[in-house]
Amino acid sequence: MEILLKIIVTPIIIILMSRFTNTIHIRDNKAAVVASIAILVIGFFIGWLLTLIFNIATLGVFWIFGLGIITRTLAYAIVIEIVDKALDGFDTRGFMPSFWLSVVLALAWSVLDMLF
Repeated sequence: MEILLKIIVTPIIIILMSRFTNTIHIRDNKAAVVASIAILVIGFFIGWLLTLIFNIATLGVFWIFGLGIITRTLAYAIVIEIVDKALDGFDTRGFMPSFWLSVVLALAWSVLDMLF
């Protein structure tokens, strides 16, 4: 159920972010759906590894103080950059738009986790 909600919510967020900013571009709605599925799949396979690397690099300080969302957000920003390079219809202009997109996604996914 949770993954289906993420598949529905993530393209909506990508479309809204592309409408409100000039640093995230999508070709069409289909590209937003493909990008969201790619973000979820790549995040599933390597997001945990990136989060682990960030936790080790920071000596677990964020995790100890309950701020693991910071390392997770950074990991998903890198995942979004990977998807940006892999797909033609999805483009972010640098790391900061990817970071802010990952912040918005993290907040939305947290709300979904609380509700369901």
